[in-house]
Amino acid sequence: MLTEPRRRAYLSAMQVVHWLPRAELPFAAPSRPELLLPVALPEEPLLDPAPVASAPPTAVAPVPRPSPRPAERPKIEVPRPSSTAKPATPAAQTESKTPAAKPARVAPPRFALQLLRAGNCALLVELATGQPFQSRDPSYLLLKDMLRAAGLPDAPQIVGEPVRWPMLMRGNLDQGPDAAREFVQAFVQARLEDAPCTCLWLVGLPAMRFAGAAEESAYYQTLEVDGLGTAWALPGLELLMDEPQRKADVWKAMRQLMARWKPVA
Repeated sequence: MLTEPRRRAYLSAMQVVHWLPRAELPFAAPSRPELLLPVALPEEPLLDPAPVASAPPTAVAPVPRPSPRPAERPKIEVPRPSSTAKPATPAAQTESKTPAAKPARVAPPRFALQLLRAGNCALLVELATGQPFQSRDPSYLLLKDMLRAAGLPDAPQIVGEPVRWPMLMRGNLDQGPDAAREFVQAFVQARLEDAPCTCLWLVGLPAMRFAGAAEESAYYQTLEVDGLGTAWALPGLELLMDEPQRKADVWKAMRQLMARWKPVA
């Protein structure tokens, strides 16, 4: 229980100057009577009426005030499941707002092709190394053997420069597979218009793919290519050297086609 000196010390520490207990405190000093008197409210000064002009005041009709309307409670709509429409998920909304991404540009294919002429046949041959044929190259010697077996001149004539793709190493020009196919077919067609042939040999997968629009499944078969006529699909020279067993399939197909280009005796 606090004594009066300690109680005053606590009140001073809390910066309480005037205080009034709700009940009688033991060991407390008697309260001062003036603190128990009710506080008188300040009186408002009376305003003197202003002098009225000689003209009588005009009666003004009171403006009716709108009666206060009771506040309306906001309506809360509870979503109900529907059997026909499903709410869009946040992921779907994000996808709908996101613009469609542009299709990625396909990397240009890389190949080198050489067009040659041997008798009544034209040959579009893959250059595996990218360099023109040399007289002692094993692949060129194999090609000479194939021409000799087919009854054609074994010294083919080179027609134009090799077709190398991509044509440009830099720039924004489209050099994808479709552009390569259009260029190769136009190049070969222009040369065949100058000197027609009875059969076009497509030697190597790039020659088949970009001149005849064919894949590996067309090996040893004949193709009818628009603007190029009849074409014969063959594996590449490097593949024939790596897998000699394929030469038997080449010879088998060759015997069925020799009548196309071999002159009749």
